[in-house]
Parts: sequence; structure tokens; C-alpha cells
Amino acid sequence: MPGTYDAILLVSFGGPEGPDDVIPFLENVLRGKPVPRERLLEVAEHYRQFGGVSPINAQCRELIAALRIELDRRGILLPIYWGNRNWTPYLADALRDMVRDGVHRALAFFTSAYSSYSGCRQYRENIAAAQAEVGPNAPAVDKLRMFYNHPEFIAANVDRLRDALARLPVDAGPTLLFTAHSIPLSMANHCDYVQQLEETGRLIVEAINWSPQRWRLVYQSRSGRPQDPWLEPDILDALRQESERGTQAVVIAPIGFLSDHLEVLYDLDVEAKMLADELGLRMVRAATVGSHPRFIGMIGELIAERLGQLPPRAIGRFGPSHDVCPVDCCLYPVTRPTSR
Repeated sequence: MPGTYDAILLVSFGGPEGPDDVIPFLENVLRGKPVPRERLLEVAEHYRQFGGVSPINAQCRELIAALRIELDRRGILLPIYWGNRNWTPYLADALRDMVRDGVHRALAFFTSAYSSYSGCRQYRENIAAAQAEVGPNAPAVDKLRMFYNHPEFIAANVDRLRDALARLPVDAGPTLLFTAHSIPLSMANHCDYVQQLEETGRLIVEAINWSPQRWRLVYQSRSGRPQDPWLEPDILDALRQESERGTQAVVIAPIGFLSDHLEVLYDLDVEAKMLADELGLRMVRAATVGSHPRFIGMIGELIAERLGQLPPRAIGRFGPSHDVCPVDCCLYPVTRPTSR
């Protein structure tokens, strides 16, 4: 329902901004999760290969700057705040800033296009915990809807994909591999994550008139215990399968991510590229939507929509996502695996 708001809140994952931040950041990310210490140290080494700095915070700052211009253009003069789940600036700090500035009700944009515990419900839990930490004067926070099938999100991804395809010879005949972060099956079975990703992929290939037989959805960046089932196939396994089928070229499009942060840079530009070279596969990677003008315009449109200025838009088979999540939306079963 349309509402009255006095601020916008960007809610994101967070990332280290120096070598000394890496281990504390990863401990925040993995707290309470059955991830072996060896995996934490392995991922820490990935960050250290990039100077211990994740690009995600800089990319959030870039997004905020672009969104400020977009909102001003629309006459939406609400201030923009920013809070992360796992690193500074934390959500509680953002809410304290809002209290200081007299904000009572904020509209939140989550840096996730798809419904899942990690991409939606956990952020709502993070906000509730931050509100409890700040106290009774903490502002109310409503979230914008998921946008996996918004026409401007699809258009931005199409532009990124076309740019990648243009880097291959006309006769390369590549297979498209759309990637997203793998999640445990126990999480995936209680949300629409896979269905939404598949719909985004379908809408993109439909827009470029691509053969249905020459694309598929694969996953990357899994963590957790090896014995716990996660969404598959992994991108590296998919590359091996394409090589065995005689594929000569692949285009990897990380549609499950909004920015070229470290998981995209390491898992695709380093690991996947190394394997593709080893297999003799020609590989190019499409950029994420990042601060693409049509993506920034989409965020502005979603905000205007919740302010009652525009009707909701969506394309494809499912229509606009809900504004208010049902009580059981994206539940992660309480019988989560525990480390032994």
C-alpha cells in the first residue's frame, strides 16, 4: 500500500575494506553456520588476493550517488541512509543516524533481486535486531518488493549480456550460463529462489531471441559442510560438462548478483576463467547490473510506486511480488544442520 516515508535505507551485505578486516568480517558472515574453519581461511585468502578489500562497499556508494540523482530527477527528496548486515556501516548505526535526524519511517531497498532467507527474510530479521538495539525511538522500516521480473531489471541485464556477446566472434555459438549464489536445499525448498532465477533467465533470453537449448542456470560460491546438499550444478562442474559436450565458447552472466563484488571477481574471473582456459573453452563474463542507468531508474520507480505515484510493473508469468511478506515467507527450517 502507498505510504508516507521520510527516508530511504539501502540494505546490503557489507565487505572488508582492508586486510585487517577480512577475518572479523568472515566471522560475522559465518557466525552460527556449519562452515568449517578451513573454508573461512580459504575464502580469506581470496580476499587477500585482492588486497583485503571487497569492492561491494565502493559499489554501494556508487549506487547511492546514482540513486540520489535519480530521486532528485523524480522530485523525491528523501535522504538516503545505508546499513550493512556484516560490516560497517552496520544497520544499527544507520538507524541511530536516522533517530538523530528525526526520521520516523524509512523505505528499504535490499541489494537482492530474489526471494530467499538470505536475500530477504534474514535482512528483515537484521533490521528488527537493529531496531531492538537502537531502542523505542528506532524508525519503522518497510521493504521494497522483489524485482527479478521488473522490465528495467531485465533490460539492464540484457544490455550487459549483449556487451559480453559482442566480445565473441559472430560464429562462436556460445552457451549462456546464468549464475547465482548457491544456497542449501533446505533453504531453497522454502522459497521461490530457483523459480525466480529461472524466470529472469527466461526473460533475458527471450529478449535477445536466444535458443532455449543454449542456456541454463548454474550456481557458484557454495559454502557449508560438504555433506550438506546445496543447489547444483556448480559453475566449475558446468564448464566441464560443456567441454564434454563439445561446446567451444561460454558466456557467463551472474544474474544472481547486483554488483561485481568479490565472489563474482574471484569465483568467475579467477577460478572459472582458469578452468575454462584449461579446458580450451573460450569464456567471457557479462557485468552485473551495478549502476546501469535502467537499473537505477528501476529503483527510483519502485520507490515512486510505494509512494503511490506509479502502478507496479512486471513482465513474464508471475506479476509483481508482494510488498509485505507473509508470515511464513522464505522460512529457513529450524532444524538447520549444526556443526559437530
